[in-house]
Amino acid sequence: MSKFIDKFLDSMKLNDEDDYEYEDDYMYDEEEEEEQPKKSFFRREKKAAVPDDEPEMEPISRTRPRTASNVVPMRSATRGGMEVCMVKPGTIGDAREIVDTLLSGRAVVINMEGIPTEIAQKIIDFTSGACYSINGNLQKISNFIFIATPQSVELSGDFEDLMGGGN
Repeated sequence: MSKFIDKFLDSMKLNDEDDYEYEDDYMYDEEEEEEQPKKSFFRREKKAAVPDDEPEMEPISRTRPRTASNVVPMRSATRGGMEVCMVKPGTIGDAREIVDTLLSGRAVVINMEGIPTEIAQKIIDFTSGACYSINGNLQKISNFIFIATPQSVELSGDFEDLMGGGN
């Protein structure tokens, strides 16, 4: 049985007998090689004096050239002056225009005169939700006129009392 295993190992070249031949060759190869000094990426090594017959070589730069940043600063929503938009919606779809105006940082005065009550209520509900989500404000000026403002605009006073509609 051991002869069978030896033949099998010989055919696969896994027998220990051949290892000695390879080790001898390997040992001679190591002695012939000269050790190269290891260069450190972070350390500077002292330069040895270079004989005159060999030209000096420039070190290779491993840093990437800086490129311009792709980040552009955004301007704040409040430009030099304040802009107030006047809107008289006709359909529920106009509520989207009101909210887009709020999102652009502008105040909106909404005139609901002549609009059916159900549609006006849906527009106010939609606008009120948008004002809440952007930390804005929605105030009633009169029975059919409202003002919606983004967070950057402060409203003060009671608008109904100012217009004479208060009780």
